Amino acid sequence: MEAILSEWVQKYHDFMKGADPRIYDYPLMQSPFLPGAILLGYVYFVLSLGPRIMANRKPFDLKPLMVVYNFSLVALSAYIVYEFLMSGWLTGYTWRCDPVDVSDKPMALRMVQVAWLFLFSKFIELLDTVFFVVRKKNSQITFLHIIHHSVLPWSWWWGVKFGPGGMGSFHAMINSLVHVIMYFYYGLSAAGPRFQKYLWWKKHMTAIQLIQFVLVSIHISQYYFMPSCDYQFPIFIHLIWIYGTVFFILFSNFWYQAYTKGRRLPKGSTVANGALHRNGKAKNGKYKEN
Repeated sequence: MEAILSEWVQKYHDFMKGADPRIYDYPLMQSPFLPGAILLGYVYFVLSLGPRIMANRKPFDLKPLMVVYNFSLVALSAYIVYEFLMSGWLTGYTWRCDPVDVSDKPMALRMVQVAWLFLFSKFIELLDTVFFVVRKKNSQITFLHIIHHSVLPWSWWWGVKFGPGGMGSFHAMINSLVHVIMYFYYGLSAAGPRFQKYLWWKKHMTAIQLIQFVLVSIHISQYYFMPSCDYQFPIFIHLIWIYGTVFFILFSNFWYQAYTKGRRLPKGSTVANGALHRNGKAKNGKYKEN
């Protein structure tokens, strides 16, 4: 048994030798165990510990905090988009087959930094679900929501660890751009009834999500038609394509059910981050923040 364990440990160390050394000193990037523990703790808190703690307590009123939180993520997401553009997508990338620049050039290091920042933002966004729990909005914590919030940080950890940049970073840039819009919507929603008149574009957020998945899938599909493409990590290409395709199907089904068939949905509900969120609802002409 000890020999088998030693062999697996050696295989792990050999595998990790292929990681990008430039990312090693960033927080959470020394090994997968700490981020893995955080994500497991997140799932345990959301599914078990949190609801038990809140069972006999009144929901927390977090409206001021929610306004600050959402608009802070707007600013962070906008900065991430800008950094992706300036570290490659507007300063040298072809928007086709763009390999990871593994050098220590300033632009390459800038791309490493923003790739890590995008990953770190995914851990910040775990608070979305934590806020649902302490506000006792458990109906909003869907299976899809939890899968999205836990799987994406985990898969992106490996992407940033081994290949920060290149064509694999396109979907991160687009996702951050969508988050600028979505967290702006949530910020207005959390700000109260006087901003209700500015929330008429809820339906269009689903369309924006669908456009996101189409763009990501089309961009990443180029890899399969460029036999000479020297992108170093094809496994990430396959995963991104699967991610874009699966979520396009899920969001298309939501659009069909909600806007084509007109099936009744919870008032004030919208799709974001791979899950159904309810940010506020109107009743008798009055607005109520959830």
